[in-house]
Amino acid sequence: MSTDVLLPFAAWLGLREAADAAARDTALVDAVRERLPAGGPLAIHDLGTGTGSLLRWLAPRLPGPQHWVLYDRDPELLARAAAGAVTSADGLPVTVVTRCTDLTRLTPADLAGADLVTASALLDMLTAEEVDRVVAACAGRPTLFMISVTGRVRLTPGDPLDAEVAAAFNDHQRRTVDGRRLLGPDAVDAAAAAFAAHGVPVRAGRSPWRLGPEQAELAAEWFRGWLGAACEQRPDLADRTAGYARRRLAEAAAGRLRVLVDHRDLLAG
Repeated sequence: MSTDVLLPFAAWLGLREAADAAARDTALVDAVRERLPAGGPLAIHDLGTGTGSLLRWLAPRLPGPQHWVLYDRDPELLARAAAGAVTSADGLPVTVVTRCTDLTRLTPADLAGADLVTASALLDMLTAEEVDRVVAACAGRPTLFMISVTGRVRLTPGDPLDAEVAAAFNDHQRRTVDGRRLLGPDAVDAAAAAFAAHGVPVRAGRSPWRLGPEQAELAAEWFRGWLGAACEQRPDLADRTAGYARRRLAEAAAGRLRVLVDHRDLLAG
């Protein structure tokens, strides 16, 4: 029951895909449809694509034809994202191209011609300056950012250590990496403020994970990463949480652990 053995990133993305899909705010997708031009293929640019979970979820909910441009800095993830066949809500094929690039250098020229810009689980990995740059590139076209963490979690049954671990994890999310101070759970508000500074209205939605017995594997993997990051931030927690980790992972394995991980979705424009 070690908390040190974590899945490779691509496997983690695959494990969480169903939970992301169940959590996303479909009301914002309804609002997106109203903002899209009629006729001709839709040009959709997806930032931080990973293995393509948002493409697979959103494309079938939008009218076709569609052309998706997928951005990520990992060529192997992009290859996975582009490998599967996806169809639109009308049953039309969706075409895909990939761009292996650093999103922190995104410019308005990169998104020229986009009818919609999307991203999922991206904002918390950026700095304030990078969020400002991404928002400046997106301003002027509908933008849908989904599954952004807020730092709020709830584990049931409760434990006295939950709040302390959560605080340490959130501090880890805000850590400085190679001179970059990440926004973590502050990123959603920073993005909304940045769009407002450009005069772009923002509509927010909730997209919490609700993990129960049916998602026990994901709950356990999330817990390992959550606690591991907290202990990295606060090494004094490692010895104090050894028994806590065993209890929580046993609860997950037995289907007794329920976890709520809060996220927010944003539609700008």
